[in-house]
Amino acid sequence: MFSPQNILYIAFLCLSSDFFIFGDGVSESTGNEPLRSPVFHPDADPVLSLNLLSAFNDYSDISQYCKDLLDLFGKQYVTYVQCLVPAAQPVKVCQNCFIGYENLNKTFANISSNDVGPGGESCRDSLLRSDRLMLVFLLFSNLAGIWEKSNCQYCISRDAPSLTNDTLYFLAMLNQTYNCFDQYQQGNQSELCINCKNTYRDLNNLYSDMEKNETMCIDIEDAMNVTRKRWSKTFNCSFHNEENVPIIAVSSFMLFLPIIFYLSSFLHSEQKKRKLIHPKRAKSYSSLMNIQDKLS
Repeated sequence: MFSPQNILYIAFLCLSSDFFIFGDGVSESTGNEPLRSPVFHPDADPVLSLNLLSAFNDYSDISQYCKDLLDLFGKQYVTYVQCLVPAAQPVKVCQNCFIGYENLNKTFANISSNDVGPGGESCRDSLLRSDRLMLVFLLFSNLAGIWEKSNCQYCISRDAPSLTNDTLYFLAMLNQTYNCFDQYQQGNQSELCINCKNTYRDLNNLYSDMEKNETMCIDIEDAMNVTRKRWSKTFNCSFHNEENVPIIAVSSFMLFLPIIFYLSSFLHSEQKKRKLIHPKRAKSYSSLMNIQDKLS
């Protein structure tokens, strides 16, 4: 016996389609053949599937403003990640992706703020604290950690999202150095070492100053490491910095200081031994002479 609910369900299937879906997956016509008990399959009832989806969509009590803000955060997140991947090698995380991070940072600030929406509406609790995982906060924290570990704050101006003057000056000198490399690398490499020495030295001095002042990000650090590797290993050039001469002299003196100390101690001890042995020999010699005089 079919219940009224089953009869209505069968009638709905008959009106919506001329086929039944059976347990063996074979569709058969409903002509004069006896009816078989239909097996429920989600694809056989698209209306029911849509109703389930709409039910899940309506389940959340997040306002439309917070939904739009979350959607904007997702789009900016994807844009920033798509910028980070090609900027991984060579490293250009700060100079290529600072605009994407600035936009993402502003959107997250709006999400985490107490009142920024219409009528002072806040999405902080509904988007950041509504679930145990705190997924939105976790996603942003991972990207913010990459930004901080890259020291991008030293290369990006705080007043406006743009590269600092020191960073622009370093990139200009780096471009000048690479142009010199490209000009002479096809010929004799000894000419490259001679003609590009001054340009490379200026770049190296600028990097040393930025390193002391802590005004460089990962982009500058990686670019200088690659440049030094090309200079020393690829082109086999040597560079003696004049500022390192006093350091080398002091280091050499400190290295040989223990040797000098032990050598002087050894010579001093030998002199003491000679002074102590000499009187004994002289006394024995005088006593021997006295004995010989008595015998004679």
